[in-house]
Amino acid sequence: MFRSVEIPLWLLVLIVLFAAVTFASHFLFPSVRWFFRKRMERAVARLNTRLARPIEPFKLARRHDMIQRLIYDPAVAQAVVEHAQSHGVPENVAFELAGDYAREIVPSFSATAYFTFGTRLAKWLSRALYRIRLGAFDRDALDAIDPGAAVVFVMNHRSNMDYVLVTWLAARTSALSYAVGEWARVWPLSPVIRAMGAYFIRRRDRGALYRRVLQRYVQMATAGGVTQAIFPEGGLSLTGRMATPKTGLLGHIVEDFDNHGRDVIFVPVALNYDRVLEDRVLIGAAAAGNRRFRVPPSRLVGAVLAHLGQRISGRFKSFGTASVGFGRPLSLAEFLGGATPGPQDTARLAHEMKTRIEEVMPVLPVPLVAGILLEVSPLPPERIEIRVAARLGMLHARGVALPRRDAKRITADALEILRKRGLLREGGEGLRPAPGAEPLLRFYADSVAHHFAPARLAAPVSAAIPLPPAR
Repeated sequence: MFRSVEIPLWLLVLIVLFAAVTFASHFLFPSVRWFFRKRMERAVARLNTRLARPIEPFKLARRHDMIQRLIYDPAVAQAVVEHAQSHGVPENVAFELAGDYAREIVPSFSATAYFTFGTRLAKWLSRALYRIRLGAFDRDALDAIDPGAAVVFVMNHRSNMDYVLVTWLAARTSALSYAVGEWARVWPLSPVIRAMGAYFIRRRDRGALYRRVLQRYVQMATAGGVTQAIFPEGGLSLTGRMATPKTGLLGHIVEDFDNHGRDVIFVPVALNYDRVLEDRVLIGAAAAGNRRFRVPPSRLVGAVLAHLGQRISGRFKSFGTASVGFGRPLSLAEFLGGATPGPQDTARLAHEMKTRIEEVMPVLPVPLVAGILLEVSPLPPERIEIRVAARLGMLHARGVALPRRDAKRITADALEILRKRGLLREGGEGLRPAPGAEPLLRFYADSVAHHFAPARLAAPVSAAIPLPPAR
């Protein structure tokens, strides 16, 4: 029993390695995980004292636990059975597929990553590229939201900067959970986005089983009080106008709503920019009649290097103004009036949210001046300023939130941006769109065109929307 045994060195190393892994997995790793989880719980407890809407336990649950809860949900189990029967496969194969979908969807939220890294990066990037301004903002209405309700920010989708901008502006309220498209399912972007609490949605290849897994995750998150942010258009606007909302995610929330349970508050959010970073790509996709946003790497690298060159030389100021407006919150309980929700209610809700988003769409210098130049040109700068003042007067009479600058400054800011981009030509009679610039000008003008629609202008004057103090 105590005799020496000779073994090859490689076998000894292998045995020691297996022993070390076994010790770590059974004794060390659980202790380390427990230590860091306790630290995280204490950090979240301190963080919750500063947030208007504390982070709900659902969002802090371990990802593995959430996946297990999702795939063993009765509705998902029934979808597994139906998938097995319709595709002629064993139920265990269908169950594994449901597990793959769950692992693909469920995020791995990290409060540390979100509030230490994510929000600070979002703030720096937003301020580095734009002048940030609040549009319509009724603090009293937002503060009056029931603390126990689940809040869903419903936003138009102008740019991928939307994620960055709203993440920063909402950082003092709560951690937002976004629905992100397939474009972000690449390493190393995927784990970072999951750590920020976002969940992925397939735009294509969505079978009944996948839709049910996604539906139940969204419903469970809503029931758990998670603050969410969704883009009902289902993708970036290709025209500048807000597209007709899709009812997918909204429908999942409405279908599962319990009039006697937690209320759901929808907060409309409108975003607009003097310059959308992807504008030419989006216009190209619209002209091609598809939603393929393929940017050659050489073009992307060239744009980044050119931007860095402008910063180093001190020639870069900003891309103009980026503005966010918050509309009137909508209580789902009040909207349904105690009735059992149906498909028609989802369509009504989508239409109502689109209307409320358009009501608070920020009016910015470039969209305003672009619309004027497309209607009448050439025009000298002073005539453009007169038309800007007239339009501001019309919008002010209807209670639309306006830039906190006069017509002269608005006109000058817009013309400076358009000149730098080479979108204007100056002649003896004044300024006119440069050759080939009309699609870009139309893209920006259409973002606020609904404010000047005849039906809107004929509408009765609404109450003025409160604005934050000038900054």
